[in-house]
Amino acid sequence: MIIFAEVECMLYEGRSLKQKRSIIKRVIAKLQNELNVAVTELEYQDLWQRAKLGIVTLSNEKKHAEQVIQAALKIIDTFTEFERTTTNVEWL
Repeated sequence: MIIFAEVECMLYEGRSLKQKRSIIKRVIAKLQNELNVAVTELEYQDLWQRAKLGIVTLSNEKKHAEQVIQAALKIIDTFTEFERTTTNVEWL
């Protein structure tokens, strides 16, 4: 089973693209290290207040894949520098 999540976020504390990239890099590193998921920034690379992340995991069990994505969303929510605004989850 392959599950994909698109997560849009608003960054309130960042004041530049450099700060945004620093925050996004920390989020991506934490997700990859703790959950072993594939993560990338999909859109809004030129905007310092918005970000869209793509998160993908695969598993032989649907329940396990869902648990991994939910854990990823919880980790994203722990970062106080930004707010998760929209989340779309799809099965591929």
